[in-house]
Formats: sequence, C-alpha cells, structure tokens
Amino acid sequence: MSNRIDYAKVSPDVYKAFGGVYVAVQKSGLPKQLVDLVYLRVSQINGCAYCIDMHSRDLLKSGLAVDKLVLVPVWHDAGAVFSARERAALAWAETVTRVAETGVPDTDYEAATAEFGDKELADLTYAISLMNAFNRFGVTFRSTPAATVAAAAAAAA
Repeated sequence: MSNRIDYAKVSPDVYKAFGGVYVAVQKSGLPKQLVDLVYLRVSQINGCAYCIDMHSRDLLKSGLAVDKLVLVPVWHDAGAVFSARERAALAWAETVTRVAETGVPDTDYEAATAEFGDKELADLTYAISLMNAFNRFGVTFRSTPAATVAAAAAAAA
C-alpha cells in the first residue's frame, strides 16, 4: 500500500473535528470494547486495511481473546462467543453500514432498541457513522496499516 495524501496533515481542522466525535463516543458510556468491536466490523465490511489492523490491535490490547477476534466477521455463526448485546451492536453496525442496501428496516431498529436505550443507540450510531467516514478516508488515501510498516522495516533490515 502507498499513501496518496496525508489527509490529517493537509486538512487538520476538519480532522480535529472528527477527532472530537471520536472523543465524544469514548465518553458516551458505551463500553470501549463494544465500540471497538463495532469499529472492527464496520472496517471489515468497508475493506479498510488500516482500520482493521488498528482496531484488531486495540481489541487484543484490551484483553479480547484471539478466539473471539477471529470470529468477528462470522459473528452470526459464533453462538455464545458474543453476548446478546454484542450481537445486537454488530447487527446494527452491519445494517447501518450497508444503509444503501438495507434501508435500515424497522425489524433491525426494533432489535437494536431491545438491547440499547435511546441515548446508547444514538451514540452507537454516531460511532458506526464515524468509522464509516474514517474508512472512506483510509481506503481512498491508502493509509498504510501498522503491520505493513513493520513488515517493510523488517525486510529492509
């Protein structure tokens, strides 16, 4: 991968505004690991290598078991590995991320509201929307994953 432009550097004020939303989500009261699972799933759907790498690392650092991490793409089939709340968050992340395909049907909304209160669902949707935006920057400008940087450094050594 190669970077096209460093969007944060060339437009720092807008980048900082996105960062403000990120901080607000962190302070929202939603569990960090739940938000990171959602960030990872959204990034997988959007194919953002940089964000998949980053959020996988964040989840591992937070103590998430590797067994659970590797099942995120197939959480539907992972049974009790994911809690009911995690499954609801992942399902909501998928339907919101694929809004053009799903239209976010009432059944999906009702399932999400069965697990999350109004504020939680709004905050979760902000998190999903933010990650969709960051994924678009990561894919568009070819942000390089940390693993790629490390591999290139090792090969050069």
